[in-house]
Amino acid sequence: MIKVVIADDHALMREGLKHILQAVTDIQICAEATNGFETLQSIRSNPCDVLIMDLSMPGKGGMELIRQVKEEVPQIHILVLTMHEEHEYAARAIRAGALGYMTKEGAGTQLVIAIRRVATGRPYISMDVAEQLAIDAMPTNEKLPHTSLSDREMEVFNLLVNGKTATEIGTLLHLSTKTISSHKSLILQKMISSSLADLVRYAVTHNLLLPLRK
Repeated sequence: MIKVVIADDHALMREGLKHILQAVTDIQICAEATNGFETLQSIRSNPCDVLIMDLSMPGKGGMELIRQVKEEVPQIHILVLTMHEEHEYAARAIRAGALGYMTKEGAGTQLVIAIRRVATGRPYISMDVAEQLAIDAMPTNEKLPHTSLSDREMEVFNLLVNGKTATEIGTLLHLSTKTISSHKSLILQKMISSSLADLVRYAVTHNLLLPLRK
């Protein structure tokens, strides 16, 4: 029996996933979580094989959450199920410790296959993501500026180009406004940009402008 924890802040999405999985005899849902902190509590108190998690949840989330889950319970296999299709974020999630990455559009037909695969310790990623990981591993002097950003800086970058202020970002990420301002300055430096408008143009050009959760 494959025991799974579902972590997603949208109740409708959780219900949809449960509807799919309750009809499968070899998969058991042992807990649910609606944010990063609940996710950590769930895996600490409920022994499970697979964590199905959204990449964007309130509180601790994204790559930071993936890393902490793997640090605390390394035997758990993480399957990221998200609306983010951009390969840059998929590659970062895999490097952070996730074993699988799929979009929510494919959940209806591929979710059970993905869970069974990652439960055995095998990766579930698209050919495009595999290619991106291979490209990232190759030595090159022509890497794009955004690849030099840390996972936290990439998270702040996404919020900035979506119009969030330093104060709003600090509230979302549970960091001080001063810390966010420091991140912003470093991001501008690494991206060789002089303004937020430059960052927005770059994000649009390179398909990095992710929609924010409501």
